[in-house]
Amino acid sequence: VCCPTTDWLYAWMEGDRIPKPPTKVIDRGPLPKHPYSHDNRPGMIASDFDVETVDLVLLKRSQRFLKEHVQSKPDQPFFLYHATQAVHLPSFAAKQFQGKSGAGPHGDFIVELDFVVGELLKTLDELGVADKTLVLLTSDNGPETTSVIHMRLDHQHDGARPWRGMKRDNWEGGHRVPLIARWPGKIAAGKTSAQTICLTDVMATVGAATGSQLPNDAAEDSINFLPVLLGTQPVDQPIREFTLHQTISLALAIRRGPWKYLDHQGSGGNNYDNPTMKRWAIPNAAPDAPGQLYNLADDPGETNNLYLKHPEIVRELKSQLDACKAAGRSAPQR
Repeated sequence: VCCPTTDWLYAWMEGDRIPKPPTKVIDRGPLPKHPYSHDNRPGMIASDFDVETVDLVLLKRSQRFLKEHVQSKPDQPFFLYHATQAVHLPSFAAKQFQGKSGAGPHGDFIVELDFVVGELLKTLDELGVADKTLVLLTSDNGPETTSVIHMRLDHQHDGARPWRGMKRDNWEGGHRVPLIARWPGKIAAGKTSAQTICLTDVMATVGAATGSQLPNDAAEDSINFLPVLLGTQPVDQPIREFTLHQTISLALAIRRGPWKYLDHQGSGGNNYDNPTMKRWAIPNAAPDAPGQLYNLADDPGETNNLYLKHPEIVRELKSQLDACKAAGRSAPQR
């Protein structure tokens, strides 16, 4: 808005204010040159904004918030949403992490992310509130195409495998990510779960953890997975009957049990006919089918499209998907 000839704004925001407005165009000349820096686009930058120390600044602010809150309002619950720059492009780790991973600039950025998370957990421990604090660590999508391609080529590291696809896709590599939870005394340490949940479920789960009743017209796609975290959900009983997926182009998919139906052909996101992406494309197993059906239990890499072989399952899943679209929600009425 402020810079019609550029597309990015490099400045800090406090609430709805920018304390130190950007006054000059960013000089990308001194910045490191590597494949993971391409997203550092032209734009206006404030004098106090350093692209290599963003996460360290955010860390200090979050630590300050936690300390001030616990000291001034020890009996009042708090909510902290800490969104890191790492490991989104551009990958500019702080100098103290550069060269630490042995896996290039993007690997160094992952090391920095690990440090930031560790420092936040340490702060909760030092303040004596760890056992009263539910911590969730996750991502909103799978790995970026640039990161995946260059990490594969340069460091034999693959953040997307064994899944097919990458960020923006409806294939598993586009959205299947880990979720790590910590709540000492409530969540058993070192335990894992194969339950399928969705990032939209965080709201209903936090509501349940705090004893808050969500209104029916809020978080219409949110399911409470607190029983999974607390270990009270039977392992053979899915917390979700089904899960919906949506790509950057709004293409939809639905997963129920081992079955996943994509209401479209192709990825629904990235263009794998693009020369940069073509070498990573997997052949279409059923080019004549208008959609895709995979059994993730047998075929987690989504290489065998069963759309034409199981029309009855296609009908069931498409009907369920269409019903959710018509209702404007996927979670049951509250």
